[in-house]
Amino acid sequence: MARPYDPGPKQFVFAVGDGNDQHVSVGDPQEAYLAFSAFFRGRESDTYTIRDEPARQRLVLMPALGVISWIRDADQPRSEHLRIDRANRYLPSAMLFFENGYAGLDHFGQWFSDLADLDASPETRGAARAATITTEAAATEEVGRIWADSGIVDPSDRYYVFFDSHDVDDDRAERAELLQLIEFLGLERVDAPAGAARGEVWVRTDPRLDVECARWS
Repeated sequence: MARPYDPGPKQFVFAVGDGNDQHVSVGDPQEAYLAFSAFFRGRESDTYTIRDEPARQRLVLMPALGVISWIRDADQPRSEHLRIDRANRYLPSAMLFFENGYAGLDHFGQWFSDLADLDASPETRGAARAATITTEAAATEEVGRIWADSGIVDPSDRYYVFFDSHDVDDDRAERAELLQLIEFLGLERVDAPAGAARGEVWVRTDPRLDVECARWS
């Protein structure tokens, strides 16, 4: 059961820009998610906005552009933008927003403050993201995040498998970032076994990864 909002209920506004905004009052994040899921699936729009007006936060889903943006309209306004490669990522981002506002989206993907950065190739975006990570702790945390999204532990318990069963054309930006972080951390990448999906990245277990991946499990 989702943890109730305290104080609650909490109000959100759902909008698609047609003037028919939907105001909801909900007791917990799951209730908010169900209400927005119905709103999202019941309309055809290029842009969907969730507004948390008391917190002065917005989440903007733009399926036509393949982009998610979160915006904080506070004393120090801030916005971040994320390129989405899979359509099934939009509603999970909404759930994270309902749970913890924009802070809940910190580990959802490669966020950029400049929307124009999303026009770069996936490999360029991944390299740019990796370049912003300059400490071992931050790099290990980011590797754990990438693994948690689509990774497994090999049955032998000797390898972490990233992008399990994914094709090489999937997750290109995150793969580019991961490969740079593997080098930065001095992790040992090994060849994937015969029959593995072409997009998988296999890394030998390391005490730093053991601790971080256990945290994300």
